[in-house]
Amino acid sequence: MKPFAINDRLIGPGQPAYIIAELSANHHQNVNEAIQLIRLAKESGADAVKIQTYTADTMTIDCGNEHFQIGAGTIWEGKSLYELYGEAYTPWEWTPRLIEAAEKIGITLFSTPFDESALNYLELLEMPAHKVASFELVDLPLIAKIAACGKPVILSTGMGTLEEIEDAVRTLRENGCEQFALLKCTSAYPAPMDEANLSRIPDMINRFGVPVGLSDHTMGGLTPAIAVTLGACIIEKHFTRSRKVPGPDSAFSMEPAEFSEMVQQVRAAEAALGSANYELTAKEESSRVFRRSLFVVEEMKAGEAFTERNTRVIRPGFGLAPKHLESILDSTAASDIKRGTPLTWELVQRVT
Repeated sequence: MKPFAINDRLIGPGQPAYIIAELSANHHQNVNEAIQLIRLAKESGADAVKIQTYTADTMTIDCGNEHFQIGAGTIWEGKSLYELYGEAYTPWEWTPRLIEAAEKIGITLFSTPFDESALNYLELLEMPAHKVASFELVDLPLIAKIAACGKPVILSTGMGTLEEIEDAVRTLRENGCEQFALLKCTSAYPAPMDEANLSRIPDMINRFGVPVGLSDHTMGGLTPAIAVTLGACIIEKHFTRSRKVPGPDSAFSMEPAEFSEMVQQVRAAEAALGSANYELTAKEESSRVFRRSLFVVEEMKAGEAFTERNTRVIRPGFGLAPKHLESILDSTAASDIKRGTPLTWELVQRVT
């Protein structure tokens, strides 16, 4: 499994997790607020910000029958799909300005195209990567077109069966895309911790042989920190200036201070993982002196036998290792030894 790059930032094994702040609808239809969110995301430790490119008309139709009404069980209950997308979309004409702002701030910006017209628009703007949303996992014609663009792709797998994920991966590869990552995602808003199912991350890595990350809708930073210990190399979280400001996504989004704390937790988890080697750290090396070792604990004369009374395993660790005690008890002192002397082989005379 090889890392790939978005704007020269490597993503994959051995690299710090790539942390994405999803802006979604949290700009509240105000371009200046969107730019402020980009700045806050950078200050909070994000590597990238992501927007979404669609309109209500590219997503659905304005129809009042029951098929287009959002039912119970979500935070959008009572709205029609057309109403929700009309409230949540990011005006396309903002995108060049948002790209320019992100470049000045020093953070990568890319988007999720939700149909071919959005993809064509983003390609005209030379986006560095494309994201496929969980709800579009089964739109294989769209995934094929995204793959053919030759850009890195990040594909969310929320609600996907194994067969559906396999179909999407096969579609990416058959259309020339080899630089892609999959995101484990639980498509609930917010998602309960007991449905996070993070154990799927290492399984997806083994099955598909590509970088795998987490698109997380749980509250707080614990789930992302756990995810990186399981191999996640991307973390995506919804980002808002304040959950107190109502909006389609604000209720399950992270505020800047929370996002910053999550980034710190992720980086701490990565540091704690380290590597699978058995070399001592510098601090461990300095602590070895507090180990037990063999010491002479009574005055001894040359030729006197070592016994369990005059030789003990005690701290500190300046003497021979405790494993040599039995052979030492079959030996005699090679010279006079003072009480409190760490035992070395030069002080030991084997009995013949």
